[in-house]
Amino acid sequence: MVKLRTARRDDEGPIRRLEVATWSPRSGPGPRPDPEREFFARFTPENVIVAVDGEAPVGYLILGPWTELESARHVLLINGLAVDPERHREGIGAMLLAAGIDRARREGARRLLLRVLSTNAGARRLYERHGFETEGVLRESFLLEGAYVDDLFMALDLTR
Repeated sequence: MVKLRTARRDDEGPIRRLEVATWSPRSGPGPRPDPEREFFARFTPENVIVAVDGEAPVGYLILGPWTELESARHVLLINGLAVDPERHREGIGAMLLAAGIDRARREGARRLLLRVLSTNAGARRLYERHGFETEGVLRESFLLEGAYVDDLFMALDLTR
């Protein structure tokens, strides 16, 4: 049975392995993640919601500030969502996204932002089912596997 909790320092290795296992040019325009790079050097455990089956992480969502500017404290950003490829189609991504939305509301956010590649149709459908709307398109922002790909900015109004 999958449960959600805030990440702990000892989740470092399993989350890093998930990050490496879930990366593809269809989900992220950056280079393949370095399996030796510390995950929690970039994100704090408190900003990561982890889905666990028993004690084994099977997915995570990173939630944090959109910017460090005080004037934008009311806006949070989903900076990553990943689910073990062996566990796709079990609703884990939806559970994580719903938990991220709930946490953002509890923290007093008014808006929740994310970025997604236009070619990531599955992720886009998930976000749309949870009320996210496309607010901006940066056309042909990335050249991935020989094709130009749009970068979509999506947002959810948390005041509704």
